[in-house]
Amino acid sequence: MFTKLNILFLFLSYFIVVQAQETIPFRLTQYNNIIVKALINDKDSLDLMFQIAMADASISPERARKADHIIFKDEISENNTIQLGKIVTKNVRFFDNELTGHEADGKFGTGIFSGKAFKIDYDNNKFVIYDQLPDLKGYQAIKLYPERDQLFINAENIIDGKSVEGHFLLQSGYSGGLLYNNQFAEDNGLDKKLEVTGEKTLKNSSGKSVITKQGILPKFKIGNIMMENVSAGFFAGDLKTQKVSYFAADMIRRFIWIFDADRKTAYIKPSKYFSVPYYKIN
Repeated sequence: MFTKLNILFLFLSYFIVVQAQETIPFRLTQYNNIIVKALINDKDSLDLMFQIAMADASISPERARKADHIIFKDEISENNTIQLGKIVTKNVRFFDNELTGHEADGKFGTGIFSGKAFKIDYDNNKFVIYDQLPDLKGYQAIKLYPERDQLFINAENIIDGKSVEGHFLLQSGYSGGLLYNNQFAEDNGLDKKLEVTGEKTLKNSSGKSVITKQGILPKFKIGNIMMENVSAGFFAGDLKTQKVSYFAADMIRRFIWIFDADRKTAYIKPSKYFSVPYYKIN
């Protein structure tokens, strides 16, 4: 039989766990980018885009707002303080002159969540930061492959009726869906096997061409979740510049993500965006 002391202990334990959760509100743009209001060094108010493929932070040369209190030396600024929502993080490194997404003055990365589990909750437009993993009922585990400050996943691409495993960088700065690297596109004949819905040709100063093509992948499987008619881009032409495949912002937003503190496992479930039309690359 529980005593009053037992009940009080359980209540306090629950209260402590709840208090261990911190939130950061965000805005999702029409380009699928996450934007957070940030206060830097208690002086500069900036709109920063969340970039899951980096740990540090940066400001853009095309920013709309001033960043006069971030002091750079050789385009690097150390020991800055950044406030996102009510959460303050010290010793943040900023890089100067890095382009970012639409509507943003710069970027911040996963270093803000260092040593913590965190959730990207697209249903409620917020990050949730945890001292320990929350209830994972309804989620499925996806193995992460961390490389330096970047996170990769494996997933199945159904091409011409055959399953081909792909290795993808989680890339929240690119607005589209999937983007395949040159080698994968060539090895799997994407130019002939995917329905191509759009194409652009660009030339560099030497006259070499970069052809970007947008197509439709009939089926794509992440964990046990099957997706159909997925937006998939790839490059063709003389220049072979795309070395890494992207699982980009339009795909990321279709799930709610919980990342463990060690960045070895992500837990996912479909978000409210799971079945919405895919973003169109102009």
